[in-house]
Amino acid sequence: MCFDEDAIPPVPQVPDAAVESRYLELTAADGNTFAAFTAAPAGGTRTAIVILPDVRGLYGFYTELAKRFAENGVRALVIDYYGRTAGAARRESDFPYTEHMAGLTPRQLYADLSAGIAHLRSEEGGAASAVLTVGFCIGGRLAVMAAAGRSDLAGVIGFYCWPADGPDGSPGPTSRAADLKAPVLALMAGEDPGIPPAHVKAFDEALAEAGVDHEVVTYPGTPHSFFDAKRDAYADASADAWDRVLRFVDRVGAG
Repeated sequence: MCFDEDAIPPVPQVPDAAVESRYLELTAADGNTFAAFTAAPAGGTRTAIVILPDVRGLYGFYTELAKRFAENGVRALVIDYYGRTAGAARRESDFPYTEHMAGLTPRQLYADLSAGIAHLRSEEGGAASAVLTVGFCIGGRLAVMAAAGRSDLAGVIGFYCWPADGPDGSPGPTSRAADLKAPVLALMAGEDPGIPPAHVKAFDEALAEAGVDHEVVTYPGTPHSFFDAKRDAYADASADAWDRVLRFVDRVGAG
């Protein structure tokens, strides 16, 4: 788990921004129906981003983050991971997400992500001309890996995205660096026990060797999940990370 149930994105609201938001259901190519949440500027936009949560799935931290993106001129769509085993209804805070995550396969996750991207490109979803991904923890890994072999993404952003190969030997972002077909922004925690500095360095070097447009930023002294308004000690790192995200979206979204 990345964030607590009552965590809040460390992102200032834009009080005079008009935003339209709602819950919806999407259907993947394999027939899975899953919950999602969308927020968009009232005036419309052609730049959109899919938000990929941590293992908890769709909950308040990410719906609020979607609104902050919308306030800054970017349509956002949060997708849930657990439609296959838990349905599309909203859940209580004691939802046993670890049990449900254990039953998922990468193929299923990418099927749902593809459905989210397709929705954002549709007329109903705003007909985006530039679609990005952003994810946190396991969602960060998924967000970056989404660019492997597909060229329809304008950019990918991973917060504390685990870059190494999986315990089962499945290749991670470092091993697949040459296959990444979109610019990469990776925002890493300097004191993350699950992602040691050597793994971050190897990822950065692999991206450079592959010629991928990328930026890998490590925030010294920050823990995993530092991007949280409740963690006052890391407010500067969070503010810098959000600024980098917006600048990255603006740059690649316009390209």
